[in-house]
Amino acid sequence: MFGKILIANRGEIALRIQRACKEMGIKTVVAHSLADTDAKYVRLADESVCIGPAPVHQSYLNIPALISAAEVTDAEAIHPGYGFLSENADFAERVESSGFVFIGPRPETIRLMGDKVSAKQAMIEAGVPCVPGSGGALPDDPKEIIRLAREVGYPVIIKAAGGGGGRGMKVVHTEAALINAVNTTRQEAKAAFGNGTVYLEKFLENPRHIEIQVLSDSFRNAIWLGERDCSIQRRNQKVIEEAPAIGIPRRQIEKIGERCVDGCRKIGYRGAGTFEFLYENGEFYFIEMNTRIQVEHPVTELITGVDLVQEQIKIAAGERLSYRQRDIQIRGHAIECRLNAEDPFRFTPSPGRISTFHAPGGPGIRVDSHIYPGYFVPPHYDSMIGKLISYGDTREQAIARMRCALSETVVEGISTNIPLHREMMIDQTYLKGGPSIHYLEEKLSHMNRKHA
Repeated sequence: MFGKILIANRGEIALRIQRACKEMGIKTVVAHSLADTDAKYVRLADESVCIGPAPVHQSYLNIPALISAAEVTDAEAIHPGYGFLSENADFAERVESSGFVFIGPRPETIRLMGDKVSAKQAMIEAGVPCVPGSGGALPDDPKEIIRLAREVGYPVIIKAAGGGGGRGMKVVHTEAALINAVNTTRQEAKAAFGNGTVYLEKFLENPRHIEIQVLSDSFRNAIWLGERDCSIQRRNQKVIEEAPAIGIPRRQIEKIGERCVDGCRKIGYRGAGTFEFLYENGEFYFIEMNTRIQVEHPVTELITGVDLVQEQIKIAAGERLSYRQRDIQIRGHAIECRLNAEDPFRFTPSPGRISTFHAPGGPGIRVDSHIYPGYFVPPHYDSMIGKLISYGDTREQAIARMRCALSETVVEGISTNIPLHREMMIDQTYLKGGPSIHYLEEKLSHMNRKHA
């Protein structure tokens, strides 16, 4: 096992990794920007290294600075968390070529699954169901693009092969708009991701977003740890996640979980990962794989009892999986609300100093957050300041506990989206279960019109 790990991230995930390491007796080094000098996890670390000023390209995306931080502190491995460089194959390669262990998949696997065209092809070969589409990168010939779109049937969606986070995609409803949409997406993808490759898929009108959590070691042992429903989202960014997903036959979930495990073995996957699917009319369609720990991993931890971050670390250290598939038993229900420093209904960022913070408690409540009274939320990064997770024997109990926890949570000095979460926990469509990925945006649009 590693003696010391460098955490190449910030915010709540840096604290989460740090806690996992402490429990395992592993020392931690936190690499942080100047803006994060007073962060809780920096103060709690065994060692900390300032890697640059606040802008991400000069700090959290600065590969030479991160490698240097690992070198000067004699760290043995680097945990990238999520976001930033966590799915950057070049970073993983540099980490390993510099003599450190990257806590994540092999660089070639990240590269394969990071390109959505090659990822889809790999999953088709592994028998994982995919959305009908072009089957690869779109050609340059407009006539051929039109033929492919007619074959798939409108509406279609044009996606950037290197896209992510909801960026690099355009929905096309008519043939007249197709070629312009393809050209625009290519230009935007080249500018945003350095890769102008795009592909075409059937656009599903009202799907749910269901994902499968997997763990796989270097010995081709792989397991799946249930599913999560992440359909409550805005602009393709998740807001509320829960596990398990309701209203989907268990046998169908088990079948797709087994396919994901087969996919892991097929590509030689190593570490924690998530297969993301759209689910519509009783069918699953693979959209992408996230080759890292997910923001919403706590809901899976609560319903399975498995510490996913510790498993990541053990796998990276060369150990075999601690669990077999028969060991994974799904118990109860968990819900996660992402807490953001933003206006709850207009979504404008709200950085600044937190004057008061009171965390909720009670049975079945978990708070993953790095904030404290007096903490300054910097304007340079993602607005998420924490996650509130509830667990219950049933979904109804998990919702009741979340309502209680949200009523107890106090964050003053900045605006947060807590009022939105309180509203969602009494929303009849959400309470019924199974809304599509468009539900929250439609609700917000209706609320805005009402208050206009």
